[in-house]
Amino acid sequence: MGRRKNDEVVREISRYTYDWINSYVPNLRTNSSHTVRAYTTAVNLYISFLESSGIKANSFTTECFSANHITDWLLWLRTKRNCSSRTCNNRLAAIKCLLKYIGMRNRAYQFLYIDASDSVKRLKEPRKQVHGMTKEAVKALLATPDPNTKIGLRDIAIMSFEYGTATRIDEVLSIKIRQLHMNGEKPYVTVIGKGSKIRSMYLMSGLVETLRKYIAVFHGENPKPEDYLFYSSWHDSKAKLSQEAIRKRLKLYAAKAHEICPDVPTDLHSHQWRHAKACHWLEDGINIVEISKLLGHESLETTMIYQEITREKQIRALATLDEEISKGTPKKWKQPNARNLRDYFCFV
Repeated sequence: MGRRKNDEVVREISRYTYDWINSYVPNLRTNSSHTVRAYTTAVNLYISFLESSGIKANSFTTECFSANHITDWLLWLRTKRNCSSRTCNNRLAAIKCLLKYIGMRNRAYQFLYIDASDSVKRLKEPRKQVHGMTKEAVKALLATPDPNTKIGLRDIAIMSFEYGTATRIDEVLSIKIRQLHMNGEKPYVTVIGKGSKIRSMYLMSGLVETLRKYIAVFHGENPKPEDYLFYSSWHDSKAKLSQEAIRKRLKLYAAKAHEICPDVPTDLHSHQWRHAKACHWLEDGINIVEISKLLGHESLETTMIYQEITREKQIRALATLDEEISKGTPKKWKQPNARNLRDYFCFV
């Protein structure tokens, strides 16, 4: 009887988890493929933890998602997987999201989310310090790719776009031709950010010229509105370019540019373009409130994490805020002979 009951629990939870990953998570407001990958990884790691604790399909119960188990999992992530507090918190958020969904699907499991939500707290994270780049470093980097080659032209366009608009890398790679509006007096791009929030970013003349050259070579005279602006050719289709591909190209250019300009960070990553632009906007006297809006931040505290925004600049920035205020895979759960947890959760 107990064996059958345990089977029922693991079958139900694995089925709900499958639906959560494949139907619910892709439609979350984050609208990011990265979220799907991150949440899938979190569940995968949780199953690995349960297996390492000796849990099998015939011993799987709702207790496996108790607050104590989740707390032990966080410790396991820190000690066995060397995960940072930030990473642990992101993975904890994924598990809580899963438990909330399971409770929505079956009220008998609502206590799992309530227990986890009340008893399992986020780990304390050290204050994040973000490094940007000097304007000289930006110039050196943009001068590194060869504009006479297709790949060089593409990479100049991507880096110029990242810096010129201060958009997140996933936002950049998700932009489609229809989101560009470059024929009016004030060219702009419509950006779909976190939480599917839409904001418009004006495009400076230099960036518009770069984009026109890029589009002429990569999209031809009649670009298709639904094509990705930056793409990877795959079986005669224009697939979304991967962040990993961009990361590798940035590393290559950073190493070369660093030899010319020591200000160029050798560990360059896409987000530093965004950080650099924010700091340069501040240096140029743009109001911190406007910078926060341009970045798509929900709070000024997020904007203030950039390391280049010193205490003195923060005081000046907050003063401008006062002024602003004053102005106004196979479904294994169906297989009767499954015994290991992986047989049920093979889709993660």
